[in-house]
Amino acid sequence: QVQLAESGGGSVQAGGSLRLTCVASGLADSSNCMGWFRQAPGKEREGVAWISTVSTDYASTVKGRFTLSRDYAKNTIFLQMNNLKPEDTAIYYCAAAGVRWCYEHEFTSWGQGTQVTVSS
Repeated sequence: QVQLAESGGGSVQAGGSLRLTCVASGLADSSNCMGWFRQAPGKEREGVAWISTVSTDYASTVKGRFTLSRDYAKNTIFLQMNNLKPEDTAIYYCAAAGVRWCYEHEFTSWGQGTQVTVSS
């Protein structure tokens, strides 16, 4: 059973930075796709960034501000979030796919979420 533990959320002012960390345990394959999703109050969940062995991709709303990296040896991913905006306020969820490629329907394991709040 895959378990995902997130950390690093918090409250910052617009223009600030936060770094989220997600440690995975129980992955069937350490190369499986992992990523971050977020859900703001009253809105649907949306993909933020995801990483496979061949590519790292970002939602258009965060491209250029967020950087996703991965330590395969430690089954850990990091989301560096810079120049944060109030619209980035949401609960951020770490997710892991059961396969190496990153299609949203392949994400089958989810963390508990960590709150990110950006004030103007």
